[in-house]
Amino acid sequence: MNPRTDTEGIVRDEGAKLDFARDMSYGDYLHLDQVLSAQHPLSPDHNEMLFIVQHQTSELWMKLMLHELRAAVAHLAHDELAPAFKMLARVSKIMEQLVHAWDVLATMTPPEYSAIRPYLSNSSGFQSWQYRCIEFSLGNKNAAMLKPHAHRPDLLAQVEAAYRAPSLYDEALRLLARRGIAVPAAYLQRDWAQPYVASDEVEAAWLQVYRAPDAHWDLYQLGEELTDLEDAFRLWRFRHVTTVERIIGFKRGTGGTSGVGYLRKMLDVVLFPEIWKLRTDL
Repeated sequence: MNPRTDTEGIVRDEGAKLDFARDMSYGDYLHLDQVLSAQHPLSPDHNEMLFIVQHQTSELWMKLMLHELRAAVAHLAHDELAPAFKMLARVSKIMEQLVHAWDVLATMTPPEYSAIRPYLSNSSGFQSWQYRCIEFSLGNKNAAMLKPHAHRPDLLAQVEAAYRAPSLYDEALRLLARRGIAVPAAYLQRDWAQPYVASDEVEAAWLQVYRAPDAHWDLYQLGEELTDLEDAFRLWRFRHVTTVERIIGFKRGTGGTSGVGYLRKMLDVVLFPEIWKLRTDL
């Protein structure tokens, strides 16, 4: 039997059963005509396609991340931990994909980026409304980060909704309290738009869980899911800094930020501080 001929026969036989003038095809389902025609380089440089595809695919992964994060937060609010764990594990895996995406962009050299930079004007990843929603959903609240979206009221509304809603960590603490773990009342009902402030009392609540994991297994697992997520997020931030420094050094970012200086400050942000501190105090 000729494998090539046999495969062609299978394709021919299967294809005969379909009528793509009537039936939905792979490209129809994924709207590939629209997706694959959404890349419009502005410069004559070959490497701009890499820059566009890198950022477009990252935005698609962030769309999925937001889809999973929002659902995970809702499940925690309703004491439904099993589906929340599945979704948080998926978010961590998405972050791994975003980390590896920097490896591809890092193949762009400084002269190659310099050739396309003038065509970017003031556009910058700093203005990604999906990324801002992710940051807010993870608890890194900052009112100044609403401003880059003020020119689009429809997008601003979504970013502001994430800004004013309880974060993933806020809902985790409320869950601990519903399970009888002592969490300060000020952390259960507060202005969710305010930045989170670490608390010794909140750490004591998590220590109660971590010192008796068998008695609080699902809460212990929640703590580790949050740790996995922040661990992946830290790696993404680090690769972001190193890739930007590799390509543009310490030049200012196109969106007006200080570039690498701003990104390095973001490395110091801790999303779930008590879960990290308890490892020293156990």
